[in-house]
Amino acid sequence: MFEFAGELEPFVNLVFLVVTGAIAWNGIRYRDEEGNTDFVRLLFGCIAAVFFMMVLLEHVLGVADF
Repeated sequence: MFEFAGELEPFVNLVFLVVTGAIAWNGIRYRDEEGNTDFVRLLFGCIAAVFFMMVLLEHVLGVADF
């Protein structure tokens, strides 16, 4: 996915996975004081989770081809 990075591509993939994983975790697990979810955070958390799984399966593990 990050071919421009050259030989640093595995490191860039790892940084991308950490950042998108943190965004997905926070967005999906977020609750306000009353225990309600926020639609926008849930939406962006799910989008981040999709990108996380895409990079993990395709570029890191190499088990899928999207």
